[in-house]
Amino acid sequence: MKARSLFRFSPDARLRDADAARKPLGNGAKSDDKEAAQRLLERVAALQPMLHAQGKHRVLLVLQGMDTSGKDGAIRSLFNAINPVGLRAVSFKAPTEIELAHDFLWRVHRQTPAKGELVVFNRSHYEDVLITRVLGMIDARECKRRYAHIRDFERMLAESGTTIIKVFLHISKDEQRERLQDRLDDPEKQWKLDPADFEQRKKWPAFQRAYGEALRETDADHAPWYVVPADSKAHRNLAIASLLLETLEELRLSWPKPDPELLKLKFK
Repeated sequence: MKARSLFRFSPDARLRDADAARKPLGNGAKSDDKEAAQRLLERVAALQPMLHAQGKHRVLLVLQGMDTSGKDGAIRSLFNAINPVGLRAVSFKAPTEIELAHDFLWRVHRQTPAKGELVVFNRSHYEDVLITRVLGMIDARECKRRYAHIRDFERMLAESGTTIIKVFLHISKDEQRERLQDRLDDPEKQWKLDPADFEQRKKWPAFQRAYGEALRETDADHAPWYVVPADSKAHRNLAIASLLLETLEELRLSWPKPDPELLKLKFK
């Protein structure tokens, strides 16, 4: 079964902690998952230059998830062997004053892929219906409006030639606690922590409800959500690599054909 079928979000599904440890693509061995992911990434690395050279398709990979779910780690592991030309990673932090002076999609639209680009969003426009909702910065009515704006925005991107892959990295509460503690204990990782992380962890059930609602409201065939179990870092990377490869292969990429007149020329 293809990864896109295995991980595709189902509207009647619940985000259960037990599912965060699933490994449907592997046999449980970390080393095997790493090797399998590497083989897939070699194929991705061969297709991505075609994407760039052809200059026809746009590909947007959105990574969302709770803190420590592995957005940074996935980007490092998955894209270190890919040609950086035509590849771009965008990390969305708290909005600046200038960004807050515009609509919430303004800063996101500016970063969407151009023709020939593969762009990875580390967090995204979904922050504006997740943390803002949980912390009470917007009410339910405004959240519904934003869902509608997101659906329209993503439909416009798709109809304009952007292939969208949205991945929710599903981590369990216990696994997050271990990873947060590891950061706290490691002087080289303490900079990643913020006092707000401890307060937000107390709101775990509210975040899970907000994620579930956001996925249900914005899943579409042209902008599908995939729920990837993220307790295992190796299997998480294997799953994302599988989703990305299947997507690129479906685009039927090829090297652009040269101008026939060019082939008549010879260097002297």
